[in-house]
Amino acid sequence: MKALIINCSPVKNGATAEIASIINNELSSRYDTKSICIDDYSFDFCKGCRTCHNTAKCVMDDDITKIMEEFDNADIIVSVSPSYWADIPGQYKAFIDRCTPWCDTHEPHASIKEGKRGYTVALRTGPSMRECDRIIQSIEHFYGHLHIECAGHLGLTSIEYKENVEPRKKEIIDFCKDIL
Repeated sequence: MKALIINCSPVKNGATAEIASIINNELSSRYDTKSICIDDYSFDFCKGCRTCHNTAKCVMDDDITKIMEEFDNADIIVSVSPSYWADIPGQYKAFIDRCTPWCDTHEPHASIKEGKRGYTVALRTGPSMRECDRIIQSIEHFYGHLHIECAGHLGLTSIEYKENVEPRKKEIIDFCKDIL
């Protein structure tokens, strides 16, 4: 089985990347893992033209199809997202917007293989879980429109820097044990 771990942050070496790395390391003994960062891909914002509502294809040809190929190849998808003003980062939101051709919000629509399980890890700098819950809801809503089963989530508060991750490592590892 294949697991895809996606760093939803544009920061390739921060706390989010550190958490994604821990998850990758934990899952690699059970799955063929691949980690990607949203910032490794180049794509434009959705133009709102709705052409995909009739064609199941976007009018733009960029790296969105590469990311969706990664989603299609995976059996398990783990999205790791920080809070940017109480929600997912704009880069990941732009990606979600561009996935409209694959979402079940219109017919015809493209699709990825069925039977996938999705997991979400949300982190934020403050102590309240409210922002983590909002991030989890955003990603799970997206998973739902791709027919990815929402199989689990983890919210981590009070994490701003990479060094804040180490004291929470056991919590992350325990979460990984439930990824099936």
